[in-house]
Amino acid sequence: MENKRNEIQKILVNGVELAYRFDGAADGHVVLMSNSLMCDHTMWDINIPAFTDRYRVLRYDTRGHGSSGTTPGPYSIAMLADDAVGLLDALGIRQVHFIGLSMGGMIGQQIGARYPERVYSLSLCDTASEMPPRSMWEERFSIASKQGTKGLLETTIQRWFTAPFIARNPEPIDNVRRMISSTGVEGYTACASAVRDMAQTTMLLKVKAPTMVLVGRQDPGCTVEQATVVHRMIDASQMIILEDAAHLSNIEQSQLFNKTLRSFIDRVDGTVGGNKL
Repeated sequence: MENKRNEIQKILVNGVELAYRFDGAADGHVVLMSNSLMCDHTMWDINIPAFTDRYRVLRYDTRGHGSSGTTPGPYSIAMLADDAVGLLDALGIRQVHFIGLSMGGMIGQQIGARYPERVYSLSLCDTASEMPPRSMWEERFSIASKQGTKGLLETTIQRWFTAPFIARNPEPIDNVRRMISSTGVEGYTACASAVRDMAQTTMLLKVKAPTMVLVGRQDPGCTVEQATVVHRMIDASQMIILEDAAHLSNIEQSQLFNKTLRSFIDRVDGTVGGNKL
């Protein structure tokens, strides 16, 4: 399917309109990027230039986020993974290098386990295979129902970035605040319920694709310990810890994030060939 480059498009997938865009080399293997909870595809803006000389980068907004549609919840991570694969099907893309952060990484775990033929590689960033306790999520849902996602804004920013980065970098912080505030309560609650109810640790034994597990040392939401579980359960994985980074390590340590994943994906890409779609 032909698509305009560098523009947001929408396509119907599994009963919902998904917003997506392409950037980069039209003839390269596809790198698919999947966003965090309460973010949209623009969370990857700072990372895109590191890949577009060689790869065709596909970003999309998860169901309930950004410019994609919202359907009644709760959702499951399996449903959200089916959306991502359905998007690839609709666009005629056979296989991708997958990059996902937080919820996006949880989606990647499902794809790697259930659709192994669709991925050249997995990059699972600041993510986990289980996210207890349930009480934490109920408290957040209560705040969101009364105040909207803006009620979660400042505590989320403090979890997602280290204090020095927040103090020194008002522009990217303001961009993340915009994404959080623009996320609808229904979409947030439906996706957060999927994260809350997820239990994917044993599923990781099915993942055989080359996998990079990357995590910020100071991430309090998806911790180094949780990343270590993911790494140990996936035989074909390696793990990198980024110092001086919390949850959105792709923004806080963008140069190291980009260098690490570009090097990993290039190595894997050098071993694969054939039809790029």
